[in-house]
Amino acid sequence: MTFYFNIKLAENYHSNSQKSRVLTEDWVERNLYCPICGKPYINRYENNHPTGDFYCEECSADFELKSKESNSEKLSKTIADGEYSTMISRITSLRNPNFFFMTYKNYEVNNFVLIPNHFFTPQIIIKRNPLGPNARRAGWTGCNIDISSIPDSGKIFIVKNQLEIDHDIVISNYAKTKSLQTKNLDSRGWLLDTLSCVERIKEKDFTLDQVYSFEKELKLKHPDNNFVKDKIRQQLQYLRDKGFIEFVSPGHYRKI
Repeated sequence: MTFYFNIKLAENYHSNSQKSRVLTEDWVERNLYCPICGKPYINRYENNHPTGDFYCEECSADFELKSKESNSEKLSKTIADGEYSTMISRITSLRNPNFFFMTYKNYEVNNFVLIPNHFFTPQIIIKRNPLGPNARRAGWTGCNIDISSIPDSGKIFIVKNQLEIDHDIVISNYAKTKSLQTKNLDSRGWLLDTLSCVERIKEKDFTLDQVYSFEKELKLKHPDNNFVKDKIRQQLQYLRDKGFIEFVSPGHYRKI
């Protein structure tokens, strides 16, 4: 894997966004394998394809690429996306693509991350203000993806700080998340929010009371639920059954 862009491809483009699209998509096409099934390469869709930017012929997975030039080695907390209602429709559909997020600097890739489609919920899609009346697309409403709200388990690094992660590790990390797949968006939201809270506890061994400390935060995210502690216990049981944590003793758990 090489981290450099082929900058010659951008010589005939004037728009920075066009240059970025051409260079980043070319990099993916030249360097990426399928992080889900391991096929040595993935294919590129034609421009503006409704289901994504890339696909795997072997496992039929779709991928959408988002990139951002950044001087920081850390991932951005948010990444700009397209039209808000279109994005909501996509992530709530049965053909929601997986997402690639790339950060680059000086035409070199710094980080490249896979976020599986089952980690997306409407709550992480942040609506931007509509464009003003004098704008060419007046009233158009874009959105940002708040990736800081996604559990660390759902941020699968393929390249981290210009270090390529072993292919087998990447594929294994994806496989571990498959048990979290559910078509019910409310169930998905609760499970991922609880997992995120568990991951934020520094200790490997933790208590039920430590997870209860996130009660107010979870209530804000799920205002229609009046039994948050009951829901927390239920989600911890699910995370135990799905192999993310284990039960140690009453009120005590351990991260796996």
